[in-house]
Amino acid sequence: MSKTTNRDKAPLAGDSVEHRLARLLETPYLARVVPHLPAETLHHLIRHCGLEACGELVTSATPAQLTFLLDLDLWRHARPGRDEQLDVDRFGEWLEVLVDTGTSVAARTVATLDKDLVIAGLSRYVRIFDPGIFEPTAQSDDEAIDRHEAMHEGDSVGLDDAPVNGLECELGGYLVRARRGDGWDAITTLLVALEAEHSHYFHSVMEGCRDVSNSRPEIDGLDDLLLAPEQHLHEVTIEREHRRSRQGYATPADARAFLQMARQPKPTRETAPVADARSVNPIVAAYFRAADDAAEALDETPQSVSGAANLLEGAPDGPESIEAVIELLTEAGMMPERPRALLEAPDADPKAAKLPNLRRLMEYVRDTNDTAYLTRTRELAFLANTLLAGCSVQSRPFTPQEASDAAASICNLGLEHGFDTLLPDAFLADHDLVTAFEVGWSVLYKDVSMFVVRELITILDGLHSIDEDIEQGLATLQRTLVKQRNAGTPWLARGATEVLAMLDMTAWISVVGLLDECPVLPAALTAILKGSRTAVSPTAFDFISTTAQVGDVRLFMQRLVDVLSR
Repeated sequence: MSKTTNRDKAPLAGDSVEHRLARLLETPYLARVVPHLPAETLHHLIRHCGLEACGELVTSATPAQLTFLLDLDLWRHARPGRDEQLDVDRFGEWLEVLVDTGTSVAARTVATLDKDLVIAGLSRYVRIFDPGIFEPTAQSDDEAIDRHEAMHEGDSVGLDDAPVNGLECELGGYLVRARRGDGWDAITTLLVALEAEHSHYFHSVMEGCRDVSNSRPEIDGLDDLLLAPEQHLHEVTIEREHRRSRQGYATPADARAFLQMARQPKPTRETAPVADARSVNPIVAAYFRAADDAAEALDETPQSVSGAANLLEGAPDGPESIEAVIELLTEAGMMPERPRALLEAPDADPKAAKLPNLRRLMEYVRDTNDTAYLTRTRELAFLANTLLAGCSVQSRPFTPQEASDAAASICNLGLEHGFDTLLPDAFLADHDLVTAFEVGWSVLYKDVSMFVVRELITILDGLHSIDEDIEQGLATLQRTLVKQRNAGTPWLARGATEVLAMLDMTAWISVVGLLDECPVLPAALTAILKGSRTAVSPTAFDFISTTAQVGDVRLFMQRLVDVLSR
C-alpha cells in the first residue's frame, strides 16, 4: 500500500499557507477543532496533505464525520459517470494509518464505524474460519492426523485457498488467513486490540467475515446469483448511496436514468406552468424528498458549532478561533467548493454574460419571490449534482464548478430554445428549471451530438487518403459512428476519431468535443470559425448555452470537409 504526502514535496518556509497547514495538523488543539469542521474540508486536507500526515485528524473526527469521510474517500469511479466501487487498497491504507496512531486509538475509532463496511474491507484482505472445522476426525486405520496437516488438506480439496505467504494465525477463537500479503501486520494488530477493548464489535466483525469467507455454491440453476462477498459489498454500496442521497448527492444510477430520459425530445413550449420540479419526474421527487428529510433531521439536532467561535481562544500555539482556522483553510482552498454565483455582474465574471436569460430571470425572483428563488436554486444544485454523478465531460469527471456552470448553461439554452420573444421577468416564479434543463439537454443531444455524428458519416463517404493506415482508420471510424448513431450513444465513438488528428489536429479536437456525452464548444472550433492562426489550448472549451452557439456547430460542420481535405 503506497502512502504519499504532499508535505514531502518541498521544504516549508516562512509563514506560507503550506507551513500554517502543517502547523495546524501538528497542533495539540487539533482534536478540539476537527469536530466543528465540514467533513468535505477534512477530506480536502487528507487529499492535499496525504492520509499518512492526517492520522491525528482522522482519529479526532466524530463518527458522523468519519462515515462521511469514508463515503468520499474509499470509493472510486471505474469510469466517469459509472457506479463507484470500493477501493480496497485505500481501505488498507486507512487501517495502517489508524494503527500507526496507536492500537487503542485505532480500535476505538474503528469500533465507531459501520461494521458492514469494515467486514467488506477486511474480507478482501483475510478469510476467517472456525478452527474446529479443521479438527482431525477418527480414522478407520487408526492413523493419527496432525491438526496442522488437516488444516492444509482443506487447501488441496478446495475448502479454501492457501494463505498468502503462509500468513495465518488463530485469534479470539477464529482462524485468520491472509488473502493478500499487504496490510497483514496492521490488520492483526487491530484485531487484537478490538478483541481486548471492544469485544462485542470484534465478534460481530469476525462472524461477518466468516460468513463471507467460504461461499462457493454448489453447481445448480442459481449460478448467476452473487456470491456472499459480492452480495455483502452490494448491500454496503446501497447503504452508502442512501446516505449520500440524504446528504443531497445524486446516485450514479439515478443520475444516468434522469439524463437518459432528458435526452428525449421535449416540446419547445410548456403547456402549463410547473412551479415545483417534484411533479416533473419521480427521480427529482425522490431526490428532494431525501434532501427534505435530511434537512428536518438536521433542524432537530443540536448544533455544536454555535457558540464555539472562541473554542481555541487562549491557546498559546494555536489559532484563536474556529473562524481563524476556517480562514486559513479557505485561503488554502480546503473549504467545500462553492459554485460561482449566477448573479455575478458580467464584468466580474465573464461567464455570467453568457447566461442572459437565466441571469435576468433569477435576478427577478431573487428580488421579488424568496420562495421561488430558493426552489430554483435547489433545482440548479440537483442538476449540478446529477451531472457530477452520472455524466462526463471530455471523457473525464466533472469538477463541482464545471457541473454548476454546465447546469446553468444548459438551463439557459432550454429557456432560450423555441421562444420568439423574451420570457417575462416573472417566468421562474411559476416555472421550474428542471424542465428548462431537459429542453436544453435534449437540444444538445439532438442538435449537437446526433447532428454531428450524422454529418460526419456523410463527410467520411467522400473523404479518402492515399495513406493506407489513414484510409483504414477512416473506414473504421465510419463503421463505429454508424454503430453508435444507431445505439444513440455517439460519445462512445470518441476513441475511433483519433484518425482525424492525422488530418487536422484542431478539427479532431473540435469533433470530439461535439460528440461528447456533454457536448461542449472547444476553443479549437471557435478558432477555426474565426480563421485564427494563434495557438489555442486543446482542453479549453465553453459550455453551450445559446442557440447561436448551436448555429456555430452547424457552420463548423459545413466547413469541416474543407478543413480535413487540406
